Amino acid sequence: MCGSAARARTAPTGPRPPHSLVLRGARAVLPTGIDDGGQVVVEGTRIARHAPENTEVIDVRDHWLVPGFVDIHNHGGGGASFTSGTADDVLKGIHTHRTHGTTTLVASTVTGDMHTLTAQAGLLSELAEQGDIAGVHFEGPFISPCRKGAHSEALLRDPDPAEVRKLIDAARGHARMVTLATELPGGLDSVRLLAEHGVLAAIGHTDATYEQTVEAIDAGATVATHLFNAMPALGHRAPGPIAALLEDERVTVELINDGTHLHPAALQLAFHHAGTDRVTFITDAMDAAGFGDGRYLLGPLEVEVSGGVARLVEGGSIAGSTLTLDRAFWRAVTVDRIPVVDAVAALSANPARLLGMYDRVGSLEPGKDADLVLLDADFAVKGVMRKGSWVVKPQLP
Repeated sequence: MCGSAARARTAPTGPRPPHSLVLRGARAVLPTGIDDGGQVVVEGTRIARHAPENTEVIDVRDHWLVPGFVDIHNHGGGGASFTSGTADDVLKGIHTHRTHGTTTLVASTVTGDMHTLTAQAGLLSELAEQGDIAGVHFEGPFISPCRKGAHSEALLRDPDPAEVRKLIDAARGHARMVTLATELPGGLDSVRLLAEHGVLAAIGHTDATYEQTVEAIDAGATVATHLFNAMPALGHRAPGPIAALLEDERVTVELINDGTHLHPAALQLAFHHAGTDRVTFITDAMDAAGFGDGRYLLGPLEVEVSGGVARLVEGGSIAGSTLTLDRAFWRAVTVDRIPVVDAVAALSANPARLLGMYDRVGSLEPGKDADLVLLDADFAVKGVMRKGSWVVKPQLP
């Protein structure tokens, strides 16, 4: 059986949201800071200011309570692909990441031919209309062959604004972001087109100079796709795109904090120069996230995952990650010594603002969706709630 009816039956579901619920006693991370012994009131699908009488109270002392994570760059998980899978595959991947705290997710594609990309955009747009994902991110095919990473070189093309428009149209109002190498012919015109249509133009898989990157930012580019990766290294005579992206306050920089893509010093450099309001953690996850080692396909390319690290079978390039955002959070606060408040901003508030969704998600504030993550003292996930329903119900004494 096909169509929306089949998808509705397989969509990630949970129990009906409680009429009202109070989570009390946690270290709640709020926009104003950490509230020790704070409480969050859930009424229906939203966070409320006050609890009605006879409200169920759950004691969550010795736990952290943080807003649900927002991932703007994710290709799949749970053994399923967003790049080429069916609706059921995509829903499986979504559910995998939800169990790790990601309550808002943008599904990313990889380089393919235009027919494949527009078809997948159509499928993903239906899931966006159902509320399962927050939109579509096209990573490629408009990227540099010099910095292609795990993208098929044979399918790369220059960013023709007409083709960029085809992808936007195929997503039916749900295109959120397009990653492109803005130094290529048509790059700047494509950036302007994206800006005019309210779609984020992201600079990535690029061989641009510092000057070319500045020009692209002035044209409307506002995101650095996985900063440091798939772009020229920072140089003292030729600073390249990294310096331009870090220094400009209009740019949000993505970081893959899995211990493989970035040295801790590079992550600290990004936080120091971009500031805590302009950093967003992403997974760049592929099928193996939350699943395990083995052989996978990323678009048309074969990937070998070993020890949790994904690499192309041919050539050995890193091929996305197996990261989940709870692990990125754990690493940030325990290994990289990022303050908890700053790590939460990078996982929730900053990407929510970038997507224009901060009025609904990204912080624990009354009126917003009841999206939250409960973590123990060691920052391991113990509960996940999305729109008032438990995805992972906490098992508390």
